[in-house]
Amino acid sequence: MKQIEVVAAIICKDGKILATQRGYGEWKGWWEFPSGKMEADEAPEDALRREILEELSAPIDIDRFLCTVEYDYPKFHLTMHCYLCTLASDSWTLNEHKAALWLSREELDTVKWLPADIEVLGMLRSAVTDKGGMI
Repeated sequence: MKQIEVVAAIICKDGKILATQRGYGEWKGWWEFPSGKMEADEAPEDALRREILEELSAPIDIDRFLCTVEYDYPKFHLTMHCYLCTLASDSWTLNEHKAALWLSREELDTVKWLPADIEVLGMLRSAVTDKGGMI
């Protein structure tokens, strides 16, 4: 089975997290945390900063590692390293996604999350960040 390793930014602001909706591919219309593939010999934190610049045109501050999710999709195995982050500026743009929402802890189940991202939601409900407050 094909192996894909990605990093994901759980971007927090004012007690909410940023969810982005895919606008392309097999999973079009599903929601996810902004993420992207790691390049060979790239540190996860470096990959995360690069991917978020590509996807949102925004620098981020990485607050801390949250978890690694292993998930078997029908066509590949995903390893997703998740980090709690904050935007380093208020300016950002959707470059690859169809839509974005800031969701409170109570609103997390109101969108159709990608299966691997669902595994992160339970941890988010009890996580505390220094800058973003309770999620």
